[in-house]
Amino acid sequence: MTIDWSNLNYVAIIIGGFLYMIYGTIYYSILLSNKKEQQTKGPLKYIYSVIIAFISSFFVAILINAAGADTLLQGALIGFILGLTIKMVYVKNMLFGLISKKSTFIAICDHVVIFTLLGALHGWLS
Repeated sequence: MTIDWSNLNYVAIIIGGFLYMIYGTIYYSILLSNKKEQQTKGPLKYIYSVIIAFISSFFVAILINAAGADTLLQGALIGFILGLTIKMVYVKNMLFGLISKKSTFIAICDHVVIFTLLGALHGWLS
């Protein structure tokens, strides 16, 4: 399995970064609207979130490219598997008491959905 760097769709990577940000804005504004007092202050969380959105889109593009996925469904499946892998990390952290069950559920849903969407986007536009 090799990565063809020249075959990466950089427009899709940018679109994926914006998709991640839009999804996150909607998802977390709904779920955390009454938890404003618990959030950290300052712009650092937003700057970090933007960087993570584009890095995540870039990494998904690399995985889609390396796997040779070239359809929306193939990409969605790879993104879904990636989301499930991240889910396992959150469940482990919950089992060790590092995060609450509610926070685990919120994070799991977020990551499974967004990585499935990113995979579908990159598979479709590859």
